[in-house]
Amino acid sequence: MKKTIRYFLVALLFLALVLVRAFETELFYDPFIVFFQNDYLYTSIPQFDFGKLILNLCYRYTLNSIISIAIIYLVFEKLGYVILASKLYVYGFVMLTIVFSVLLYFDFSSGYLLPFYIRRFIIHPLFLLLLLAALFYEMLIGVKPKL
Repeated sequence: MKKTIRYFLVALLFLALVLVRAFETELFYDPFIVFFQNDYLYTSIPQFDFGKLILNLCYRYTLNSIISIAIIYLVFEKLGYVILASKLYVYGFVMLTIVFSVLLYFDFSSGYLLPFYIRRFIIHPLFLLLLLAALFYEMLIGVKPKL
C-alpha cells in the first residue's frame, strides 16, 4: 500500500478515536463521566446499572481496540504486531475490568484515584500510545516480539 494512502487512513483512524471521545455521552452509558470530572470531591458514587456499565465499557474498549489495532497494522504492516497488540488488549481488558468491578463492588472504599485511572485505561486508547512507542523502539533495535 502506498505511504500516502496509509498516512491518510491512519489520520482517519485517529479522527475516529477523537469522535469516539467527542460523542462519548451519546454513545455510551457511563454515569462516572461527570462523577470523575469533579463530583467525586463532593458527592458519593452515583447510582448505576452494573451490567449496563460493564457492557458499555466493553463496547467502548472494543471499539477503541479495533481502531487502535488497525492503526498499528497500517503504521507497521506486520501481522506479528497485530497479534501481539490483540493479545495485550484482551488481557488488559480482562484484568482491568476485574479490578474495576471489585472496586465498584466495594464502593471505591480505598479511594477514587485507583478506579479513576483504571477506568481511564478502559475507556481511552492509552494502550495505543504505549504500544506505538514500544513497537517503534522494537523496530529500531530489531528485537522480535515473542508471541
